[in-house]
Amino acid sequence: MTPKPLNDHLSWRYATKKMDPAKAVPQEKVDAIIEAIRMAPTSSGTQPFELIVVTNAQVRGQIAEAAGGQAQITDGSHLLVFAAWDNYTADRIDDVVQLNVDARGDLPMLHAYYDKLKAAYLPRDAEENYAHAARQAYIALGVALLAAAEQEVDSTPMEGFDPEAVDAILGLKERGLRSVVLMPLGYRDAAGDWLLPMDKVRKSRDAIVTQVG
Repeated sequence: MTPKPLNDHLSWRYATKKMDPAKAVPQEKVDAIIEAIRMAPTSSGTQPFELIVVTNAQVRGQIAEAAGGQAQITDGSHLLVFAAWDNYTADRIDDVVQLNVDARGDLPMLHAYYDKLKAAYLPRDAEENYAHAARQAYIALGVALLAAAEQEVDSTPMEGFDPEAVDAILGLKERGLRSVVLMPLGYRDAAGDWLLPMDKVRKSRDAIVTQVG
């Protein structure tokens, strides 16, 4: 069977408003989405975030309360929480160096590169470093949305939540993490989702693209 073109998947997906609580996403599809997130590009290969996969109904209910009662969190079967590092530290960067050494060998250029990274990042304010790490999590979110569509799994990216409350629910602060964005996974309720029958709305190519030749 010929795979669908990339843009067909993008046309199919939408920010699902109503999910069917009776339909759970199979683990192999969740695993494929998680693997895409793991493989997503990040600045200097640091991957400065972690992914928390929440299936516990009680915990998802608590997070839904911190997100204004958005029902996709509880009606979907899985909730992905992207949590960025609260700061860059020497230990965290050294761990990245070790991953590179294990995979590529103990090359002097690796140490020189990451030493420069530490010299640039470590003196910076923690909030600036968190903002940089959060942007890397958003790169992975974009990959995750496309991976979910490729698996024909519905998803909804969510910023509308209380990060401090979610951090407390999941014990993230103690791990040096801060929640950035949520992504419920599930299957659309075709009869109950008001957005599904509506046309997808996007700016025209001319409106969004400037060509510099």
